[in-house]
Amino acid sequence: MERRFAARREQLVADAEVDPRILHAVLPRLERFLDPFVEFLQRSEQDQHARRYVAGLLSNLQYKNVESIAYIHHQAREPLQGFIGQASWDANLWLTELARQVGQQLACPDAVLVFDPSAFPKKGKASVGVQRQWCGRLGKIDNCQVGIYLAYVGRSEHALVDVRLYLPQEWARDRQRCREAGVPREIRFRTRHELALEMLDQRGPLLPHAWISGDDELGRCTRFRQQLQARGERYLLAVPSNTTVRDWTAPAPPYAGHGGRPRPPFTRVDRWCAGVAEEAWQTIEVRAGEKGPVTVQAVWTLVQARGAGRASELAEILVVFREAQADGSWKHDYLLSNAPLDTPLAEFARVFKAQHRIEECLQRAKGEAGLADYEVRTWRGWHHHQALALTATWFLTAEARRGKKMDTSTDREPVAKTHRGSVAAAVGDGGFGVHPMHREPAFTSH
Repeated sequence: MERRFAARREQLVADAEVDPRILHAVLPRLERFLDPFVEFLQRSEQDQHARRYVAGLLSNLQYKNVESIAYIHHQAREPLQGFIGQASWDANLWLTELARQVGQQLACPDAVLVFDPSAFPKKGKASVGVQRQWCGRLGKIDNCQVGIYLAYVGRSEHALVDVRLYLPQEWARDRQRCREAGVPREIRFRTRHELALEMLDQRGPLLPHAWISGDDELGRCTRFRQQLQARGERYLLAVPSNTTVRDWTAPAPPYAGHGGRPRPPFTRVDRWCAGVAEEAWQTIEVRAGEKGPVTVQAVWTLVQARGAGRASELAEILVVFREAQADGSWKHDYLLSNAPLDTPLAEFARVFKAQHRIEECLQRAKGEAGLADYEVRTWRGWHHHQALALTATWFLTAEARRGKKMDTSTDREPVAKTHRGSVAAAVGDGGFGVHPMHREPAFTSH
């Protein structure tokens, strides 16, 4: 295992430890937590379905689909299935409330908004947006759906706040197929970059931030970076190793005495990196670790990037990070930014590390809140499940923050720790009936 991943795993294991006392009365807290969300639902039965579904997502079920969740509530599958797959409640309003809460409770002026695609392997051809495309979960091209996610990463905590389903061109052009999957008539093909910008325009005002970050799938697009610049956003985006740039700090070729003066040639960023002098690399401490500080090495220069055969009109900073591997080799990451030239390398390193927090968010959502366990085919069903799963994940984040506050309290005695998975054990059967922890009805009628 790479050293950086081993160190991060140690931190995640430590973060997963939870004071057992925070699990006391978790179900009444979940009920109160959901109150502002269910206000967007028009009927009492929808209120109950939403509460039961979120509780089911947080339960200790092995597979958290509609049928399993309905079963633990001793109710028929069809009503809950209709609530998720066909009911007309607006998932966008639900996600707006989620973004509002995250923006208020995790507010951080130098926070990072991180975009990341995530794929869900699926069989067949009927599920909305499914086709053979790159599936990061499998590491290959396969049949899957792809969601573009937005995470808010502050100094102390991070959370998913929004998602858009990527509808491939083949799907968008097939109106019959779209009708069968319930895709609204106004939906047209939009690139992943356009979906990210849409989320930024809608959620950005609710989320105090100073940076935009994302992987090389987003960063490779010159137009995307230009659109962020036009919006006044500061970005640090990964780019592929074959990205070509002109180093404005490099000496120009000799002047031939006629015509325009030559400029430094374009070269791949990995080849530029290979020519960097060893003494040019700076060591930066990213964070403290149990076995000493976790560090990376970095170097930067001012460049003009070129994509799709055209040179960018922007002057950008190329930042390269490298980290030593167990076999003695180096792993390099290449990023472009429009930040001011006096931005410290340590700040770039902080934002670079923040980019990876969205992976942790997705792992938490898939592993603890059933994000990938859905069995729906329609546009509404997919967005309904996503909104409820992101909300369930936010509840887990809120419980973890509550536990950290208890840990820092000075007026209580130390107690043995347990694992965060105990939240699922506390929710148990999804909140149906009377839970032995507090002997109160887990949910009341509204």
